Amino acid sequence: MKNKLSVKLVEEAYGRLKNVVFLTPLQFNKRLSEKYKAKVYLKREDLQLVRSYKLRGAYNKISLLDSKEKKRGVVCASAGNHAQGVAFSCEKLKVKGHIYMPKNTPKQKVERVRVLGGKWVTLELIGDTFDESYFYAKKYCNRARKIFVHPFDDAYVMAGQGTVGLEILDQLEEKPDYVVIPVGGGGLLAGLGMYIKSKSHETEIIGVEPAGAPSMLQSFKAGKVVTLGKVDKFVDGAAVKTVGRLTFEVAKKLLDKMLLVPEGKVCEEMISLYQSDGVIAEPAGALSTASLDSLKNEIRGKTVVCVVSGGNNDISRYP
Repeated sequence: MKNKLSVKLVEEAYGRLKNVVFLTPLQFNKRLSEKYKAKVYLKREDLQLVRSYKLRGAYNKISLLDSKEKKRGVVCASAGNHAQGVAFSCEKLKVKGHIYMPKNTPKQKVERVRVLGGKWVTLELIGDTFDESYFYAKKYCNRARKIFVHPFDDAYVMAGQGTVGLEILDQLEEKPDYVVIPVGGGGLLAGLGMYIKSKSHETEIIGVEPAGAPSMLQSFKAGKVVTLGKVDKFVDGAAVKTVGRLTFEVAKKLLDKMLLVPEGKVCEEMISLYQSDGVIAEPAGALSTASLDSLKNEIRGKTVVCVVSGGNNDISRYP
């Protein structure tokens, strides 16, 4: 089942998802708007059914499997949020799933996977990073002849994530000048960015990575996908050593700027979002708003959408 990411693929995905996922709010943020003298909106994917946008891609992909493929079952590797999307989809579509996650995955994410998937999923905590878990998941998938549901490097997964962009354009009365997107493997950047750029050519697409895991930025500098030697695991939802080959090819055609945010700045922004706005963001969910300092001279007087990608945060991490 191969296809190329396109506007049509995103719109078809939205048709499948509109009665499954929440239409998450696009909220004007007074604090950030006043601070940066811009109109800043937050796309609240932290309020999604599984507290992140990842449900969109996982459900779109699994729902498109034929009956024989569904009977074989699916396998995925995830730092946590994709796992929840797969677990939810497995339970809803009655498909057996085998989920691999790093051993250091926040407990909150692990428990949510168990609750969402119930008897339909088997969970393996193995490896210290997403990339190590991915290695074991692929090995098992090939041996057991199951269907692999990639967290980002798949056209149907990217199309599912692209429905966030479709909603943004529907919800906003004007075309955004900037859309700021957190980047891990690049699935959200590719799907959302492609859709927005296709419908609003003037909108600037900004990608944001944690400083301790700049895999997309380093790949852009090298002109090809590179694998980092090590990553800082704090921003677990974006701590990826190797971005997707498909996502890289899409991203390099549409990305206007790639930014890095230090992990300490991410911590500060998580606390600001919580104390000032009542938003419980996980580290990756705070990346987009944490990057606005780097854009403050450009965005004055402009309309900016920041994607709060997830809210699956273990509260014990706040200290």
